[in-house]
Amino acid sequence: MSQINKTPIVLTIAGSDSGGGAGIQADIKAISATGSYACSVITALTAQNTQGVSGILPISAEFIEQQLDAVFTDLDVVAVKVGMLAEAALIEAVVKKLKQYQPKYLVVDPVMVATSGDLLLQQSAIATLKTQLLPLADVITPNLPEAATLLNQELPTTELQMKAMIEDLRALDCKAVLLKGGHLESESTSTDLLITADKVETFTVERINTQNTHGTGCTLSSAIASYLAQTEDLIASVSLGKEYISNAIAHADELHIGKGHGPVHHFYALNTK
Repeated sequence: MSQINKTPIVLTIAGSDSGGGAGIQADIKAISATGSYACSVITALTAQNTQGVSGILPISAEFIEQQLDAVFTDLDVVAVKVGMLAEAALIEAVVKKLKQYQPKYLVVDPVMVATSGDLLLQQSAIATLKTQLLPLADVITPNLPEAATLLNQELPTTELQMKAMIEDLRALDCKAVLLKGGHLESESTSTDLLITADKVETFTVERINTQNTHGTGCTLSSAIASYLAQTEDLIASVSLGKEYISNAIAHADELHIGKGHGPVHHFYALNTK
């Protein structure tokens, strides 16, 4: 009797974006588009569109735990992606359940800084994130503002300054860091660095001129989790994730969603026009 090839299951733990471009909605689209089955645990509801966030309704730690129990006791989750957890109590609840159920792979996107530059986490939550959640991660995916916040450093403005963060990021208690250079907008290319204990892999792509980049961080981290569940290879998963997000950004202007910063095109491969 032949063995049935099961679709890998990937769980996203994040907030909901009512506009559909980021958060849980972007995660589910990215996981689905890259060939895995998406399930979700929602940590907050937002009133949000392409022009900004007008309201946030947090979910209690107790109900987050209840959602996690429901998922893990029934579904064979291979990889987990964690997005924004705004309070220390929520981080602790997620950490408790991750230790209990021990999924094979964990990708943490440390969503900490709003586009405006405002901190989204209290200082106590940042400390809890660093000491409790990051050590469980196979890879974390900070952009430059998030990396600067994690390290309590100035925001890099050049690729040289970005590379100067490598050793300090290695000192964080996690297996690997994908440092994303998308905020260096003066550069003609966009470079990400995959930093592990003994080497640095460089991923460089041409910068794409579009304002429709809402949800890029959520999308990339979810794609990496999806590919990890399928390939079990971090470098390959990051490379495939980068290829996917680059194409999703390149096709973003084919969509006409909202009046502000629109989403990337998660399902560009299905566009037959």
